[in-house]
Amino acid sequence: MPKSVPPEQPANEPPMEGSAENSSRPASTAQSSATTWASHGETSGTSATKGATENDAANKASTPEDTTTHPKKSIGQRIRGNLLWQIIIAIIAGIVCSLFFPDWLARVFVTYNSLFSNFLSFFIPVLIFALITPAISGLGRGAGKWLAITTGVAYGSTIFSGLIAFGTASVVYPWLLKGDDLFKAKTVDDGALKPFFEIEMKPPFEVMTALLLAFTVGVAMTAVKSDTLYAGAKDLERVIMRVISKFVIPLLPPFIFGMFLSMGMNGNLTNTLVSFAKVIVLAIAMTGVLLLLQFSVTGGIAKVNPWRVFKNMIPAYITALGTSSSAATIPVTYECSKKNGVNPTVAGFTVPLCATIHLAGSMMKISLFAFAIVQMANIDTTPAKMIGFVLMLGITMIAAPGVPGGAIMAASGLLSSMLGFSDSEVAIMIAAYIAIDSFGTACNVTGDGAIALIINRMVGDKGISRKELEDTPTYEDAIAEAEAREAAMQ
Repeated sequence: MPKSVPPEQPANEPPMEGSAENSSRPASTAQSSATTWASHGETSGTSATKGATENDAANKASTPEDTTTHPKKSIGQRIRGNLLWQIIIAIIAGIVCSLFFPDWLARVFVTYNSLFSNFLSFFIPVLIFALITPAISGLGRGAGKWLAITTGVAYGSTIFSGLIAFGTASVVYPWLLKGDDLFKAKTVDDGALKPFFEIEMKPPFEVMTALLLAFTVGVAMTAVKSDTLYAGAKDLERVIMRVISKFVIPLLPPFIFGMFLSMGMNGNLTNTLVSFAKVIVLAIAMTGVLLLLQFSVTGGIAKVNPWRVFKNMIPAYITALGTSSSAATIPVTYECSKKNGVNPTVAGFTVPLCATIHLAGSMMKISLFAFAIVQMANIDTTPAKMIGFVLMLGITMIAAPGVPGGAIMAASGLLSSMLGFSDSEVAIMIAAYIAIDSFGTACNVTGDGAIALIINRMVGDKGISRKELEDTPTYEDAIAEAEAREAAMQ
């Protein structure tokens, strides 16, 4: 899953660097970037985009900063800047320390986990409201009907992914996870390891209240065109992003360490690791199955050879697999879409927008992990409740924060409120999600090419005109917003 940075810019603009959710930025930024790409492609086509890419490459090649301004990072610096490696080290350290830590020392980390999980319970509803409100409002300020249609197709694809995950879990998990009971010995709550003290942190409102309030306020802001309230919502979003990037995310590794330490000392570790290893392998395989299904459906709708257009999207898949960033892959996704015959204006509009709102791969991972825990922990739920979880998760993914692990952090509120997950179960979800984050991102961006083909079929040969895009915020607006978000993250 990162998303706060606009795509590659025209040749006359300085390149901006950053990372996306893993893959999603605010809707207004994506819309602005989409307009730029659409207009750029409409006037110059492939050559303009190629020129921009070559110019950026030339600038990077001719810049001496590589050896002076940016010296080679040490191993420690690389680990500190990579959440995945921090999580892996935390898991290994937790397993090893569980073999010899005395109970009193382990309880120190259990106390930390209690405080941090209580803070998350307080913070998640605020996060959901602060991120979804401007996202919903921003979608109503965009490029007319094609924005609405593209958003609908992207949301439908994300929900399609969740329903496939639900069907797969219903068929496969009863035999794949047979006899695998999560925390069957003792849990942190029921075992001997108790925190030294607890501090209750009641949230200002429930998760579902936050979702409903975000929709109500976001839609209302669009209807009355309240620029003042919208600006305030964007400021709140930047504040919350700062809290996520500088407080929540850095505290995740010790939280994961404490959880695996507790499981190891309570006798649950081996069973949990074996069970979830099978689920992780299944999740990776299912992202590939999802892409085959997406392009098969796209082939029927767009009247194209599904295997040929899928093969043309492989460079985007490989790029995303290496970068774990939808935004960094946008230029490659754009070129792959044009190679599939998508009009440059359509590709320029849909690709940056879908990098924000189309998270089918992330949906597949979160859903499969969640349903696995439901199976292993024998959580009392119903098919209707799990489908409802998928529908709500699809909405939450639209506003997932643009930091590593941001999507699963945004989803954790739904895991607790709708499926009744405990802190231990949420911690396992976070660790598993981050472990294979790049596969979800690769699935997301490759699926963007399928959506571009569908929209291209709807638009026709003429593409999307400037008139149809004139209501979208300007390119300068996108730059200003991206700079503000960059400042908030620093």
